Amino acid sequence: MNKPFKFKQFTIDQDKCAMKIGTDGILLGAWTPVSDNTISILDIGAGTGILSLMLAQRSNAQNIEAIEIDADAYEQCSENFENSPWADRLFCYHASLIEFVEEVEDKFDLIICNPPFYSEDYKTKDNSRDLARFQDAMPFEHLIFAVANLLSENGRLSVIIPHKEEIKFVELSSKVGLSLCRKLHVKGNPDSDVKRSLLEFSFKKTKLQTSVLVIETSRHKYTEDYINLTKDFYLKM
Repeated sequence: MNKPFKFKQFTIDQDKCAMKIGTDGILLGAWTPVSDNTISILDIGAGTGILSLMLAQRSNAQNIEAIEIDADAYEQCSENFENSPWADRLFCYHASLIEFVEEVEDKFDLIICNPPFYSEDYKTKDNSRDLARFQDAMPFEHLIFAVANLLSENGRLSVIIPHKEEIKFVELSSKVGLSLCRKLHVKGNPDSDVKRSLLEFSFKKTKLQTSVLVIETSRHKYTEDYINLTKDFYLKM
């Protein structure tokens, strides 16, 4: 698990990070919309830096900033940025989300986040992993408060969350004027329940686009939709 993860255009070291490269991050980095108008991007809770690096590969954004509160993950993210082809466009801050909001006056065209998921009561003995995995490190309310302050007027927020949290997250977002404009429901296989929701928000109301992605037809037999979404990144796609 600690070995470097090689993608087509960059490599990620992950030995210092509690949360390793996973399908959720790859999906979000590949699905999130980028356009010629996406000049500045903010990656909240960067971890290894995977989302920032994927968006650097996919876009011409000149300013891609990341925030990471865990010291080891921050160090690793910064190293992964420096070792990438886009080092001049990437920067990681060692800060909490609230500290960043208080100190930064910039607005971002795109904010992306793969937030901690586990709001359940149990914890492990690994503090770094708990910090990366548990919602109390970055509650949805903190994330949405930050986005309300940091997102540009025409900007987009893109997140991946457990499907069971979707209604709550959409309701919280609407309280700060963010409207859901696109969502993708992810299923592991054709017969499984929806496990993840990828959600895109904007301050402007538009007609909601909804789609479903199935990852596998059977074990390690990936669907054409999943291959098409991730083939620019995975070596073996």
